[in-house]
Amino acid sequence: MLELAGIIILGILAQWVAWKFKIPAILPLILIGLLVGPIAAEWLSEDGTKWIEPIWNGEKGLFPGDSLYYFVSLAISIILFEGGLTLKRSEIKTVGPVITKLITLGSAVTFFGAAIVTHFIFNLRWDLCFLFSGLIIVTGPTVITPILRNIPLKKDISTVLKWEGILIDPIGALVAVLVFEFISVGGDSGFTKTALIEFGKIVLFGTTFGFTFAHALAFAINKKYIPHYLLNVVSLSTVLLVFVESEVFAHESGLLAVVVMGMVLGNSKLDNIKELLYFKESLSVLLISILFILLAANINIEDLMLLYTWKTAALFAIVVFVIRPIAVFLSTQGSKLNLNEKLFISWVGPRGIVAAGIASLFGSKLLKEGVEGAEYITPLVFMIVLGTVLLNATTARLFAKLVGVFLTQSNGILIVGASKVSRLLGHYLESNGRHVVLIDSNQSNIDKAKELGLEALNTNIYSETLSDNIELNDVGYLMAMTGNPEINKYAINKFSEQFGENGSFRLVTTSEMNNPEDNPKEGLFSHTDDYITLAEVTRKYPSIQEIDIDDKEQYANLIEITNNNKDIIPLFLKDGEGEMHIISSYNTAIETVGKGYKLVYLGKPFDVENVALEE
Repeated sequence: MLELAGIIILGILAQWVAWKFKIPAILPLILIGLLVGPIAAEWLSEDGTKWIEPIWNGEKGLFPGDSLYYFVSLAISIILFEGGLTLKRSEIKTVGPVITKLITLGSAVTFFGAAIVTHFIFNLRWDLCFLFSGLIIVTGPTVITPILRNIPLKKDISTVLKWEGILIDPIGALVAVLVFEFISVGGDSGFTKTALIEFGKIVLFGTTFGFTFAHALAFAINKKYIPHYLLNVVSLSTVLLVFVESEVFAHESGLLAVVVMGMVLGNSKLDNIKELLYFKESLSVLLISILFILLAANINIEDLMLLYTWKTAALFAIVVFVIRPIAVFLSTQGSKLNLNEKLFISWVGPRGIVAAGIASLFGSKLLKEGVEGAEYITPLVFMIVLGTVLLNATTARLFAKLVGVFLTQSNGILIVGASKVSRLLGHYLESNGRHVVLIDSNQSNIDKAKELGLEALNTNIYSETLSDNIELNDVGYLMAMTGNPEINKYAINKFSEQFGENGSFRLVTTSEMNNPEDNPKEGLFSHTDDYITLAEVTRKYPSIQEIDIDDKEQYANLIEITNNNKDIIPLFLKDGEGEMHIISSYNTAIETVGKGYKLVYLGKPFDVENVALEE
């Protein structure tokens, strides 16, 4: 009981440390596992026993016999299902041919290249070398996301790395399963007709079970056959049922089944999909925390000593600094990515939970079957996992600066609220070359924004998912424009540091509008216009106008005119180079205004001279 509680406590502590120091959680988790496992047995324990002993076989340990194997299998199935839920068909279409090449051609280069290098360096059997190379194909979003989250990058770079990590997980797992079946079923020759038949069964039953149960669960949820309070646990039990049933019909097909199930559910019209995803995310965090500590602790010091040789360093260097760049450069040939962007993508390729978990499963099973050289599989994969995570977590930001892909100025704009006003502004800004993202919890508003070609996210401002979105790395301006003043203030307080480094603004409240002396520094557009005024002007005159400015005095006069005209609201100042400057209600004075500048405003078109005469 003490050991089990200790694993959970240490795992959550490692997750907190990872959050605090902005590093992938896998790094402290593996280090803790090694500390309480092989390191404790060798140097810290008086009787030579591990502090945490997750034995695969035997009568002692937390998981005697094959119970740890079963636990790891079920845990990985849940993690992969959660990953499948995040795959949206619409987003996959936008990432371009680079992603397709990376997960096909890039995977093939890694698969064959790493196998050849491993064979000649460690002199292992070819089938074991291909098993190892299949396992290290995967990168994984659980380790890439924390690394990229703190590096301002162009949207296309972060998108490529994010989607490669998500899509390549099931591919790597599937390739590893294929090679494992070749080894287990085919014997020494490996590539046999029986093994190919087994692989066909894996694909057939995996896709069939995943597709069928996903639609069945979606039907039951939409028809309200499952009460709301049982939704999450019923979904969890269904995932486990799909995994187990698929395994019964075709051994090792369960992983594919849960990935397919997650992908189908994630693209279904399901009202509760976000609630289901939040639950699975929390569960995945707990399972990942437990798994990495268990798997690292399960390694013996003898396994680690196998790596205490120059061969290990040579293999790591070739995989990371030769094979990965070759795979990336071949996959990105002919794309719009420049040399520096390709170099950065080549540098970032950390391996994650799927590689470590499946390596432990297959390595232990092959050891049990007495396959010669199988003792190298798990430690070699863990070496690649720990080494790549450590390398990328400590150097990715610096390397981004060295190759010139680090965004020194984030000009993207995040608009909180996707009402008609926000959509109108977002469309104008997007048309003028700015990256704009709208967020709203109202799906109808999001759908209308997407119809305009805008990037829009259906998310709750109070959730943590927004902070984890690596595609918002180029955002440097925050505009809170909802009809709820409390939400606007909350958005400024919570996200101004992350998304508003160049400026955080919110609409003024009615009370602030009536008392201009109380106008906040982050006030947006005008101290005389709140959300209701903006919405009314948008309803009457749903268009954004531009008017030329000759000098600073004319600009001040125009601002005065807009303050006295309820049908005109100033928005931006557009300089001679087309750069947008958000007008703040707190201080509308601009130091440098001259020929070529334009005042951008919302509302009724007007002629400056005529309006001035009327005033």
